[in-house]
Amino acid sequence: MWKAPNRPNNQITQGYNDGIVTVYRVENVSQPGCRPVEGLIKKVAMRYAEQRLGINRYYAGRQNQIEIEKVVRVPRAGGINNQDVAIIDDKQYRVDWVQSVPDIYPPSLDLTLVKIEQKYEVTK
Repeated sequence: MWKAPNRPNNQITQGYNDGIVTVYRVENVSQPGCRPVEGLIKKVAMRYAEQRLGINRYYAGRQNQIEIEKVVRVPRAGGINNQDVAIIDDKQYRVDWVQSVPDIYPPSLDLTLVKIEQKYEVTK
């Protein structure tokens, strides 16, 4: 007889089956003494699960002149903040909002991704 896995506090198990997201930080990548050039330096690559973009979140972004493209759920990893850039399928997105998700196992974060016009050069 099949028995459900024992999770602390009856938490829901989250699967991350939609692909891989790579998170980068934006930093000056030029040689010392040269003109500053912003580029991307890799922080972490992890699997993600795409979430539904709710109507309230979509229109709240539109009120602030922000074009929200996606919401993805990733395992909780240290150091992801709203000044990072995420790349999914060779498309670059700015991380607009990082939100902790309660009652999910393993501990997870929701990343709100915004369309960006400026494309950064990936260096490392």
